[in-house]
Amino acid sequence: MSASQPTHPADAPHVEPDAYAPADVPTLLVKIFGKDRPGITAGLFDTLAAYSVDVVDIEQVVTRGRIVLCALVTEPPAGLEGDLRATIHSWAESMRMQAEIISGIGDNRPRGVGRSLVTVLGHPLTAESTAAIAATITKTGGNIDRIFRLAKYPVTAVEFAVSGTGTEELRTALAIEATRQSLDVAVVASGLHRRAQRLVVMDVDSTLIQDEVIELFAAHAGCEEEVAGVTAAAMRGELDFEQSLHARVALLAGLDASVVDKVRSEVRLTPGARTLIRTLKRLGYQVGVVSGGFTQVTDDLRERLGLDFAQANTLEIVDGKLTGKVTGEIVDRAGKARLLRRFAAEAGVPLAQTVAIGDGANDLDMLNAAGLGVAFNAKPMVRAAAHTAVNVPFLDTVLYLLGITREEVEAADAQEGAGSVL
Repeated sequence: MSASQPTHPADAPHVEPDAYAPADVPTLLVKIFGKDRPGITAGLFDTLAAYSVDVVDIEQVVTRGRIVLCALVTEPPAGLEGDLRATIHSWAESMRMQAEIISGIGDNRPRGVGRSLVTVLGHPLTAESTAAIAATITKTGGNIDRIFRLAKYPVTAVEFAVSGTGTEELRTALAIEATRQSLDVAVVASGLHRRAQRLVVMDVDSTLIQDEVIELFAAHAGCEEEVAGVTAAAMRGELDFEQSLHARVALLAGLDASVVDKVRSEVRLTPGARTLIRTLKRLGYQVGVVSGGFTQVTDDLRERLGLDFAQANTLEIVDGKLTGKVTGEIVDRAGKARLLRRFAAEAGVPLAQTVAIGDGANDLDMLNAAGLGVAFNAKPMVRAAAHTAVNVPFLDTVLYLLGITREEVEAADAQEGAGSVL
């Protein structure tokens, strides 16, 4: 290396050469739109290649068979711009498409400080509610840089990339508007952590499963209504969880231990639960559950669903009978948050990269401790306190909040299905 050549220490920041993103160099924005068909993108750039232009930016969108292709390129050599314009228009006409070419200076306007991803779930997503979300983003000082559909069923899920405003400010403003519009909206900071390995921890009763496990036990003990009343009050935050737990479990005293297998067979997974867990595991996420219910059920769910972590209370069984007591550490509201931290430490995942999902008041500490807390079909006080809420009965919609599309889920399912046949 000669003395005139600059050195590049390994820890030096990478700076792009000015020639790649000229701020004051003339550029052309070439827009092509019309019916989509194979070969359009290749055809456009083959045409541009004859004029020795450099590509500064590309954007392409296909909606219901119609394509909009935009290419931002440097100005061609002197005297060739007119010929380039005529050639592009002629090529577009031959493809039965339209072309528009706009002169300008430099690259796109720099994005503002503050980057967030806003996921909107609608069932349906109306034009009125979309306008309200967009207007709210603007009012906070944000700019919508890109919009992308994540899913079209069982809900419409759309992701907005927003810059120019703080994530917390945006989250607060959109939470209010989401309530007005009956939408589910999640706001997370944009960054590499979105795709990093994560830990997802969820509640069990009325979240992973449709049931309240203690009520299933109570049905066999003939005290279902009494237990259900205490459960509802506890979930609303009207009763201390530990006291309510002991009161409800006491009603089960004397039940034969064989009822455990019956209850396991009666448990109904929430729609989308298997899809959620299967997809997360494929992506390398670790998944766990914490429950104010009982290990007699969560241990079975852990084995059936391939969960990495599971913790709950344990019903005491002596001489083949339930004693009406629980043993070991009580999993209550504080306990769930504590277990989230423990699981994260064991998984080697920073707390900021954890996701917690729950529906009741005893999930609040866990939801607030996680990097993203999701209130799933939750009580009003829980929805108000969580980072975001999902109010449709499909647990796999949580995938959209993580930027995972329905098409990606289906493609992975199809690939696994094909692999199992071979």
